[in-house]
Amino acid sequence: MKTKFWTGLVIVLLAIMLVGAGASAWRFLRVDDIYAQLIGVGAMAIVILGAWVLGRELLFGIGTEKLGRQLETEGGLPEDTVERSAGGRANRAQADEQFKIYAAEAEAAPEDWRSWFRLSIAYDIAGDRTRARKNMRKAITMEKAARSKK
Repeated sequence: MKTKFWTGLVIVLLAIMLVGAGASAWRFLRVDDIYAQLIGVGAMAIVILGAWVLGRELLFGIGTEKLGRQLETEGGLPEDTVERSAGGRANRAQADEQFKIYAAEAEAAPEDWRSWFRLSIAYDIAGDRTRARKNMRKAITMEKAARSKK
């Protein structure tokens, strides 16, 4: 619950910042100076990009949380058995072993979003956030496709 509070606070602050930057960009665009208008175009592009990134990350978080709740209900969430150091780092050998299990599961059931969700968590524990997010996006897309077929 604490994480959701801070996430919400950051979203609200970012939204306020985007609105302020958008208003400033609009004022630059309305000035009769080409350089000011170019600054306005650049600022507006940054605002649009920021809003797009915010929306995309929100949808990713919502999708991840939804799939996690569904897997928890089904009893399919992977159990994190990897030991951690005092600093919170996962034991590399144990993380690699756990990763091999979930990678084999994803290879055996490539059409099941659940296996990709678990593989994503294994990547995250192993410290590979890029691949973890890629596989989580794949799981979200596959679950949406499976739901639309019903």
